[in-house]
Amino acid sequence: MEKSIIIVGAGMAGLSAGCYSQMNGYRTQIFEMHTTPGGVCTTWKRRGYKIDGCIHWLTGTKSGTDFFPIWEELGVMQRCSMIEHEEYARIEGKDGKVFIVYCDINRLDQHMKELAPEDKDVIEEFTNGIRKMTHFPIPWEKAPELYSPMDRLRIMRKMLPYMEFWRKWGEITIQDVAQRFKNPFMHEAFPFIFNLENPPDFPIMAVMKTFAWMDQKTASYPAGGSLELARTVEKRYLDLGGEIHYKSRVVKILVENDRAVGVKLADGSEHRSDIVISAADGHTTIFNMLNGKYINGKIRGYYDKLTLFSPLIYVGLGVARSFEEIPHTVTGIDFPFDEPVVIGEKERSRLSVQFYAFDPTLAPAGKTFVRVHFASDYDYWKKLKQGPERYEEEKEQIADKVVALLDRRFPGLAAKVEMRDVATPLTWVRYTGNWRGSFQGWIETTNTLRLRMSQNLPGLKNFYMAGQWVQPGGSLPSVAMSGRNVTQIICKYDKKPFTTTVPN
Repeated sequence: MEKSIIIVGAGMAGLSAGCYSQMNGYRTQIFEMHTTPGGVCTTWKRRGYKIDGCIHWLTGTKSGTDFFPIWEELGVMQRCSMIEHEEYARIEGKDGKVFIVYCDINRLDQHMKELAPEDKDVIEEFTNGIRKMTHFPIPWEKAPELYSPMDRLRIMRKMLPYMEFWRKWGEITIQDVAQRFKNPFMHEAFPFIFNLENPPDFPIMAVMKTFAWMDQKTASYPAGGSLELARTVEKRYLDLGGEIHYKSRVVKILVENDRAVGVKLADGSEHRSDIVISAADGHTTIFNMLNGKYINGKIRGYYDKLTLFSPLIYVGLGVARSFEEIPHTVTGIDFPFDEPVVIGEKERSRLSVQFYAFDPTLAPAGKTFVRVHFASDYDYWKKLKQGPERYEEEKEQIADKVVALLDRRFPGLAAKVEMRDVATPLTWVRYTGNWRGSFQGWIETTNTLRLRMSQNLPGLKNFYMAGQWVQPGGSLPSVAMSGRNVTQIICKYDKKPFTTTVPN
């Protein structure tokens, strides 16, 4: 008789775990607190516009590269149209100079040397590092927990040519590289190359890895945005025979004799299964659904000490203008202000804006969805929410300031704005449950670049975790892979071969 699995959460990890479990003969059902799939991988509608809340690029979109088979098995490559960009970002200086972060390595190398010929050696070290990363193997086929001695030997052999590379770059941060530039503009602009308010120890290898994917054209944007991608994987799961229950928030993992036996919902109903997989927020799962019973010092240390991706203020604008003159980029245009401006709880001197003219599905004809987001403080918004009127006023003030700043850089924009939407860290908590509003879990640092977390909890049988809380970096490929991995682990425990299928 086939075993039953309950999966908590219909984000990408939960959908992936559901798909692979169905492929391997398990009877699954997913319980999701929201009304749509995807979790953080989502899009919402406002006044004729779609606001994309997640994807800048999706790694693994080119045949023959890492992660491609996963997206093929999940039905993404058969149904989604991918959009390529020539530019990753544009970083502007106050003096009118522009650092164009080209996706092509050779073009990037040439452009950087034109901007800073005195930094030729630094630039070549950086771009040669990217070239090296284009061949860097990422083991994705098998869950690390299942590696045999032969598997480890095989992986070590693949990694041997990169050992010196790891020694050289493994502990170097993006800020370390910026400090090496003699050119004043590149010295200032380089830290913004990844379009992220980075912690002091954000590893340059993570940047190199991303730009290597860009150069290989295996990191594309799926037309239609994040929710369309999630809907595609949802369809794959349903076609495989799975069941999804929306508006069904799990409040407790049912445990008997240290074995997970099902879940209890917010409405009081209980649902039993042989196995439970939580693809929900890690903190909520461990400390609320399981009452903090199944932890050890290592797991406690993750939540006490590891650095989170900062929660975001997300400003979405609908603008009645085509912006045909704006170059298409992966992450947007980063520009400075004449004077610092207080936005939210922090004084800021720059903004990054993305014009989604390259995806006409997000806006009515001749119009454009425009997005600005920046890091914020969760506790600031939590305190502000205690006075609902003040919370809403602050959101409006942020929208006013962002529109005014954009209008200075792109004259006439303000007059064409016909939709404004502001999401705060509390918005993400409300709809996804993400701990402290962090949109991507643990951020990669020089200390966590090689960290691997278990998908089990100590002392609890028949229970597994998947998603962004079991792997620093929290990207869509890694969470989809975690769903695949957890199914492999279950199959191994049940002494059955792990199999996959590819839809037409």
